[in-house]
Amino acid sequence: MLFSLTSCHKGGEGLSSAEPQKKGSSGKTLEMLVVANKDVYAGDTKLLIDSLFSHPQDGLNQPEPIFSIVNIPISSFENTEMFHVHRNVLKCDINPENPNKVYKQIDLFAAPQVVFDFAVKDRQTLDSFLVKYAPMILDEMYKAEHRRIIKVFKNTAGVEVNSYIKKHMGFELTFSEEFAIAKSDVDFIWVRKETKDFGIGVFVQKIPYSNRNQFEESVILDQLDSIMKHNIPGSVEGSYMGTEHRDFFYSRNLTMDGQYAVETRGLWRLFGPDFMGGPFVNYAVLTPDNKQVVMMTAYVYCPRHEKRDLLMQVESVCHSIRFNNPEK
Repeated sequence: MLFSLTSCHKGGEGLSSAEPQKKGSSGKTLEMLVVANKDVYAGDTKLLIDSLFSHPQDGLNQPEPIFSIVNIPISSFENTEMFHVHRNVLKCDINPENPNKVYKQIDLFAAPQVVFDFAVKDRQTLDSFLVKYAPMILDEMYKAEHRRIIKVFKNTAGVEVNSYIKKHMGFELTFSEEFAIAKSDVDFIWVRKETKDFGIGVFVQKIPYSNRNQFEESVILDQLDSIMKHNIPGSVEGSYMGTEHRDFFYSRNLTMDGQYAVETRGLWRLFGPDFMGGPFVNYAVLTPDNKQVVMMTAYVYCPRHEKRDLLMQVESVCHSIRFNNPEK
């Protein structure tokens, strides 16, 4: 089968002063707009799209879809400007005259935005392309979500918190002004936001780098348990935070600000005379000088309510990390 992936970057960043700035993108957090006619988004193809992009997100303690899917026909998308600026767009067009290509377009109509346009001849080709490019689609759309939240947080930046992190940690993270420092020690900072309905936060620890084994899942979890027990107490004396080993963990390799990193998702709980828990995502990142590992852990406590979107907020803070590395 002949096919190609064509990538076009049409973004607001880096534009000359003569070019207009892109509109801000629309759409709820982790919402995907599937642009496909009813006869396409049906039957086995609908089941495939839902299984690829709306399956339960790893590491949550209640089932929530990785993306919430909204479907509209192609004519509605093409004739309604409101839909053009949706942040995450998956367009599926079947036509015998199509070239069997997949087009990836970044910030096409708005920013941040990702548009994947499948222009294929038949349903069989569409299904095979969807399976092939699903990991790329998920990765790019997650990046768009992170970019949006980081942009929002920069517009309402917590200047004191962000400046403190830069001064004491040697790298940048972007928190909004709603966050405050809960605890700070040598090479450790805990930043959180507390409301009557939920608590979210990120804690950061720098540890010396000695060997590659530090990026193995079991070693990361042991290190994380040690950090939590030492630094994150529960509301009852004698209780402390730790990882929930009775459930699964999910790890993957990635890069953050150009540096090697490992992402680990799972559940946390309180040990001792207290009962609390929720999801977390940890990032172990090698510093540019290869001398330290930055452990960033985003967590959510939100009993009885959905947690996916809250976790996206604090994991986006982790993805805002910027090292002062002029040689990169």
